[in-house]
Amino acid sequence: MSEILLRVNGLTQRFGHGEHAVTALDHVSLDIRRGETLGLVGESGSGKSTLARAILLLRRPTSGSIEFDGTDVTGLRGRALRQHRRRVQLVFQDPNDSLDPRFTIERSIAEPLVAAGYGRADRRRRVIESLEQVGLPSDAAVRYPHEFSGGQRQRVAIARAMAAKPEFVVLDEPTSALDVSVQAQVLNLLVRLQEETGVTYLFITHNLSVVHHLAHRVAVMHDGRLVEEGTGEQVMTAPEHPYTQGLLESMPVLYRT
Repeated sequence: MSEILLRVNGLTQRFGHGEHAVTALDHVSLDIRRGETLGLVGESGSGKSTLARAILLLRRPTSGSIEFDGTDVTGLRGRALRQHRRRVQLVFQDPNDSLDPRFTIERSIAEPLVAAGYGRADRRRRVIESLEQVGLPSDAAVRYPHEFSGGQRQRVAIARAMAAKPEFVVLDEPTSALDVSVQAQVLNLLVRLQEETGVTYLFITHNLSVVHHLAHRVAVMHDGRLVEEGTGEQVMTAPEHPYTQGLLESMPVLYRT
C-alpha cells in the first residue's frame, strides 16, 4: 500500500468575507494510499465533512490542491469532472439521503452506472452482482427502500456506491445510525469488499473505537486542522495531542485499549 492514490496539499476552506469569514479547513494536508482505509476522526464541526466534500469536488476549496492518482483534479470541470467522478463515490450516514423512496432498488443502484456509460443489459447485470456482493438477494432489485430494514438499506447504499467499481469511496459516518449489532455486520462487509476489490476508503466518524478496528491509519481533526495522524494502535494507545487524549477519555472504558 505504498502508492499514493489521493494527496491533499494545504487545503483551506473559508466561508463568508472580511471579518465575518469562517475558516472551516486550515491548510489541511494528507495522503491516502491505494487500497488502505484512512479513518478521519473528530467531533461535529471539526471539519471532517467539509474536507470530504472538498475531496469529492462537491465544493471548491478556497486554496490548496487535490491530486488523484498523480493528477491535479482541483480545477476539473465539465466532462473531465464527470469522468473523474466515476472513480469516486460516497456513502452517506443515512441511506435515505441517497435512496429515493420513489425508485426501485434497481433504479437507485443503476444511477451511477448510467452516468458511467453502462448499457441497459450491463446495468442490469451489474445491479444484481452488486446486490449479491453486499449479501442481498437478486429479487431485492424490484423492491423499494421502505421494504428494507435500516441495515439492509445501508447495504443497498453501499451496493450503489460500489456498482461502478470506484477506486475511492468516502464513508461518511456509515454506521452511526444503525444498531450496534448491525454496525458490526456493515463494518465486516466493508472490510470484505476492500479485500475483494482493493477499493480505497476515507472513513469519517466521531468514534475512535470504530476506526481502531477498521482503519490502517487514523487522522484526527480539530477546528479545521489535522492535529494528529498515525496507525490506529498509535493513536489509541499513545495519543500525543491533548485533543486526541480528550477524545479517548470520553470513550466508554469498554472500548479503550
